[in-house]
Amino acid sequence: MSSSPSDRSGLDEGAAAASDPLRPADHIDSAARDENEIDQPRLGLVGWLRWGWRQLTSMRVALVLLLILAIAAIPGSVFPQRTADPNGVVQYRQNNPDIFPVLDAMRMFDVYSSPWFSAIYLLLFISLIGCIIPRIKHHAKALRALPPRTPARLGRLEHHRSVNREDGDAAAAIDVAEKQLKALGYRVARYDRGRTWSVSAERGYWRETGNLLFHIALVGVLITVGIGGGFAYTGQRVVIEGASYVNTLIDYNSINRGRFVADDAFQPYALTLDSFDVTYEDFGSPGAGQAGNFAANLTVREVDGSTSKGTVRVNHPLHVGGDSIYLLGNGYAPTITVRNAAGEKVFSGPVEFLPQDSAMTSLGVVKVTDGMPEQLGMIGFLYPTPLKMKSGAYTSVHGALNLPLLTLDVYQGDLGVDGGKPVSVFELNTDGLEKLNGRTTDTKSIELQPGETADLPNGLGTVTFENVSPKGADDTLQSVKRYVSLQIHHDASAPWVLAFALLALGGLGLALFIPRRRMWVKATAADDDGFHLEYAALARGDDPTLAAAVDDLVRGHERLLEAAAPEGATPAQGD
Repeated sequence: MSSSPSDRSGLDEGAAAASDPLRPADHIDSAARDENEIDQPRLGLVGWLRWGWRQLTSMRVALVLLLILAIAAIPGSVFPQRTADPNGVVQYRQNNPDIFPVLDAMRMFDVYSSPWFSAIYLLLFISLIGCIIPRIKHHAKALRALPPRTPARLGRLEHHRSVNREDGDAAAAIDVAEKQLKALGYRVARYDRGRTWSVSAERGYWRETGNLLFHIALVGVLITVGIGGGFAYTGQRVVIEGASYVNTLIDYNSINRGRFVADDAFQPYALTLDSFDVTYEDFGSPGAGQAGNFAANLTVREVDGSTSKGTVRVNHPLHVGGDSIYLLGNGYAPTITVRNAAGEKVFSGPVEFLPQDSAMTSLGVVKVTDGMPEQLGMIGFLYPTPLKMKSGAYTSVHGALNLPLLTLDVYQGDLGVDGGKPVSVFELNTDGLEKLNGRTTDTKSIELQPGETADLPNGLGTVTFENVSPKGADDTLQSVKRYVSLQIHHDASAPWVLAFALLALGGLGLALFIPRRRMWVKATAADDDGFHLEYAALARGDDPTLAAAVDDLVRGHERLLEAAAPEGATPAQGD
């Protein structure tokens, strides 16, 4: 089958276009190219990685990540954190049993150690480093470079001044301007050509230096917080008056420690709570019953046997062995003694009661696991200053111990302490327990005041509310021991974080208050005697004082020229 002459002509033109060295095969006029095809460069794996790196290390992405990190930190202030408030987490679980598992799975109670927060943190860290390194190289190159050449037409700049002098030496005038600009802190360079002499000056490099210092300090904060967190620990310990606490891992009630904190990394010392001082507003005064001026008086015993006294107040920690000891809370710990039917003591000691309101109405749990036919659990309420309401229930109207009252409801059965699962000392699961007295039973709750003893239901024995007042006391203000909740925090990176924070503030101050500007002074010799002076300035960014700086330069230069000019010289005339 033969082709027509027109077909052969088209094929020949396409072949010629494809073989033309000046017209590539993918040219738009090429016959080998599809009219609807658009060729895009293929990045490949390396190209996509390079593109991703450039996006990540851009300042825009760094600012976005910083904003996301700030937003991600909000749940840490909304929900109680295990590292700072473990009791708050327990209370939140009790108050919100349905939503707590969901929030806990999202790490809302461990925000700052969660994988999603750490991912944002690391991305911001990488982005900042990727932004800073190129800028450091560029800034170092700029510090070594000379100021730029004097523009050929200074009159085009916004801040421009010109002066005509009818006599004098143009080169000498630029020499004076050079010395003047050096005295003002400018880096200068001379650019003389033919009958034109000029000096170019630049200052304000500390602005970019401060900017870099700010970002470097921010990276320093990220590094010290990240590394320091691995060597930090925060623990809680409840100490009752007269009792001691030893700074060992096993003696903490709860602790959160970094991954690099070993079991023997704790500084050995012991603390004894000598007394706890608190004042209450008297009846009849504004805020009656409100507490203030909390102070825990401690005795510190070092490993070498030396002792010292210290006091912990709210927001005023005690520093011992590199640890900071904070006062988190306080409460009452009534001393309770339980005897069985045979008169044998099966439980005795102070029990921490948790305050429920500002008047120190406190709730506590007593667990008797041995010495009884069955295990006993008691839910007690302590009313420091009791008042019986019309409903028959009690409440406390003041936080001080004015004839305190202790009420106890007794339960019998398996308390669940032998199953191997951790059980809070402040909780009593009454499911499956038999209630022996109190509401919903025929037996009244046990009511005791300091020093009194009452019988347990069903002849199980007796319970005593011990009076621990000092000998000779004529009131009940010291009849119950106090306890304090202490937080022991160790973080060796804190001084470094402070140093980097101060460096960041210093760098930010330099970046905000030092202007970056360039100045030029040019002298052009006239055909007759005299010369033409031009002054101009250019700022990098906003500089509202630039016009005043140019005027000061002109006036200062004129004074210096007049001082150097011989007597009888003609003064300058400017526009």
